Amino acid sequence: MVAQILIVEDEPGIQELISVNLIRAGHAVRCASDVKQAREMMQASLPDLLLLDWMLPGMTGVEFTRLLRSETRTRDIPIIMLSARIEERDKISGLEVGADDYITKPFSPRELIARIAVILRRRAPQVTAEVVRVAGLVLDPAAKTVIAKGQPLLLGSTEFRLLHFLVTHTDRVYSRGQLLDHVWGPEYVGDDRTVDVHISRLRNALLPAGLENIIRTVRGSGYSLSAA
Repeated sequence: MVAQILIVEDEPGIQELISVNLIRAGHAVRCASDVKQAREMMQASLPDLLLLDWMLPGMTGVEFTRLLRSETRTRDIPIIMLSARIEERDKISGLEVGADDYITKPFSPRELIARIAVILRRRAPQVTAEVVRVAGLVLDPAAKTVIAKGQPLLLGSTEFRLLHFLVTHTDRVYSRGQLLDHVWGPEYVGDDRTVDVHISRLRNALLPAGLENIIRTVRGSGYSLSAA
């Protein structure tokens, strides 16, 4: 599964090693050297997963995890904590504040990629059958229905899957290629401009309810659905 991953690591060599290997694995990667920079990046767009070093300048990874888990917008982001601390009590401390996994340095890039895949499969919200309520929309995956501010929408199956993915991944920016991978599937072969066509159809469907602007075009990056 392709994901947007934010690496928060203050050692340039480790940051680069992780980034190169994740990009090779097909993920989109952003990097921050401290919590302040990470917070700024997350204000613009939430990652699908956070790789967080324990020892950071200004605020530790443990403190940052506790803060993220206390805020509604960020409390469900999967977090893998990276640390040179190998004592069991340190691992327990990291997990108790809300980290999903704890990996000690040095580590194998292959192991890290495997653990990321496990967490993404476990936490992937697009497979849920629960009713989703976001930004004036009520989407029922089981009934394949969408209500926008009380008005039922008529959507094709592809538009429904695309909207479902976006409403279960709010405030994240996805490129056309990533949307093709998640919504159309990795076996899809075709022009990535297909995404633009279906985004346009979605916006037109949302227009009568005045919700066409909840799907943002992020120049040079892709699309995002705002939960606000």
